Amino acid sequence: QVQLVESGGGLVQPGGSLRLSCAASGFTFSNSAMSWYRQAPGKERELVATISYLGISRNYADSVKGRFTIFRDNAKNTLYLQMGSLNPEDTATYYCHTRHGGQNYWGQGTQVTVSS
Repeated sequence: QVQLVESGGGLVQPGGSLRLSCAASGFTFSNSAMSWYRQAPGKERELVATISYLGISRNYADSVKGRFTIFRDNAKNTLYLQMGSLNPEDTATYYCHTRHGGQNYWGQGTQVTVSS
């Protein structure tokens, strides 16, 4: 069964950095495009970044471009999101996502709070 488990969230001050991880299992990770989404209180879930199965093609939301980096380690079946220059507007629950066999799969989410 497809499983996605996020980790690495926490409290960070403005201007700080965090690295999120998503451990994947139950499917061929190395053949699958992956994404990070986030959802802030009172707002809709939004796409943050997407990476192709080899990691060559990467796309970012305008709000995070230049600050966040999505990357993957196919040998470890793990997806990452390196977040830098964080500001309070980045506060949200961050979710790992993939589409497999015509179905969408989500992790449980990890909370990121940016505050002084």
